[in-house]
Amino acid sequence: MNLTILGSTGSIGASTLDVVARHPGRYRVLALAAQRRDDILFEQCARFQPRYAALLDDDAAGRLAQKTAAAGLDVQVLSGIAALERVSSLPEVDAVMAAIVGAAGLRPTLAAACAGKKILLANKETLVMAGRIFMDAARQHGATLLPIDSEHNAVFQALPRDYAGDLAASGVRRILLTASGGSFRDAPLSALQHVTPEQACAHPNWVMGRKISVDSSTMMNKGLEVIEAHWLFNAPADAIEVVIHPQSVIHSLVQYVDGSVLAQLGNPDMRTPIAHALAYPERIEAGVEPLDLIRVATLNFEAPDFARFPCLALAYRALRAGGTAPAALNAANEIAVAAFLERQIPFLAIPQVIERVLEALPVTRVATLDDVLSADTAARAAAHELVQRMAAPCPQPLSTPARQP
Repeated sequence: MNLTILGSTGSIGASTLDVVARHPGRYRVLALAAQRRDDILFEQCARFQPRYAALLDDDAAGRLAQKTAAAGLDVQVLSGIAALERVSSLPEVDAVMAAIVGAAGLRPTLAAACAGKKILLANKETLVMAGRIFMDAARQHGATLLPIDSEHNAVFQALPRDYAGDLAASGVRRILLTASGGSFRDAPLSALQHVTPEQACAHPNWVMGRKISVDSSTMMNKGLEVIEAHWLFNAPADAIEVVIHPQSVIHSLVQYVDGSVLAQLGNPDMRTPIAHALAYPERIEAGVEPLDLIRVATLNFEAPDFARFPCLALAYRALRAGGTAPAALNAANEIAVAAFLERQIPFLAIPQVIERVLEALPVTRVATLDDVLSADTAARAAAHELVQRMAAPCPQPLSTPARQP
């Protein structure tokens, strides 16, 4: 199987390459792609010998081209968004790991769908921003869609094999998405006033990138997953429930009308869903330590506190609003998280920026990709303006916390 890995330099990309390396006779890396980390991509090129290496950033691509040429590597270095779309839709590519974080992953992932590829979807934003457009493209062009997020992969495994997008026809009452609660699940609310980026990025269970670690701390990550589950499984908001599960052993559950609840369990290691999707419907070795239930001993569950996690409430609100609201939510969150990581705004300002952007922008119907991209641009501009005002010596008064969905 020939693979393109979008986001190869991130945590999901690295885990994918780890699984691939365990099965050299089964998988071949045809293309690697990332946003700007040319140093890591060069090391990956030296090890996996792809035919193509693509970087979104032109300067980074120039540096990579010099390094690969000096090392005598037979790899064609490409740059720009069109390059990422190209390596996602090459005729000889069988499967695409879509793991570029953020809105940057939308267009190449959509290109893979339009080319009818097997898509291993780890980029939440593709469905959050353009769920209907992406799902329509996948159906129209015969693409196969396999979720990589541990939660959605768990739901996929717990649903009937022939699930066709109808919860009621399959006897499903609801989907339960588990959440660790992030770094500050048990911290006093007063302590969140002084959270640092380093603290927010120190996830208790998972090894992840900085942006997604902050999203986990605010539970926006789970909010985006709620929207993603809506599109993946054709589930209304009221049929998707979030459950705090600190151990991250049960990755999600499906509750059936007969009283049964099916769950997928495993150690918190992304190589499990990656290996499942790579080999589906077969199973392959992933290098993951077997789950020891005796050692785990106790599994805890609790309802999320929407006062502590207003970002989760905002995600439900955007899903119910529909149209361009989820794209605006995602864009505002990306700007707010980046500003927090750059120490421009405090941790608690993240949901405030998002809420004010959602309130400021009209919700319009999504008919084309341009509708999505326009909403994304408008929301980023509004969020940038808010961040600048909050970072000023006398910031404007902030709005009240988000309402519970």
